[in-house]
Amino acid sequence: MRCHFLSKAQSMKISGIHHIALICSDYEASKHFYTMILGFGVIAESFRNDRNSHKLDLSVPGGGQIELFSIPGSPMRPSYPEACGLRHLALRVSDLDGSVNQLTARGIPVEEIRIDPNTNKRFTFFPDPDGLPIELYEDGFS
Repeated sequence: MRCHFLSKAQSMKISGIHHIALICSDYEASKHFYTMILGFGVIAESFRNDRNSHKLDLSVPGGGQIELFSIPGSPMRPSYPEACGLRHLALRVSDLDGSVNQLTARGIPVEEIRIDPNTNKRFTFFPDPDGLPIELYEDGFS
């Protein structure tokens, strides 16, 4: 597959990311994780009878949304070795140590904090209930 790039004069006027869609294997566990642990607000929740599937629209602080779907029979996400496609979800936090402490207090395993060699900012990763890598990236502008 070839990428076709537009010249600057032809480029689209994208104003930001509207949403990120995630498919989960256990709707109630993921709903709890994203609302109660990460604190995302519920915009709308529905059940699609024709698909036997839940859909949860979540608001992300700073703009954008996460669409959380339960789709029966979905295959698990390949993770290690890393597969092509979306690699992880990164969230900006102003207090990385406090965020890590909150996650570990709830039994969520968090990787060792590292330093981004390009920005000198601290970051770490932890999994959602399905093993999706989520990055916490410390930025004083949260």
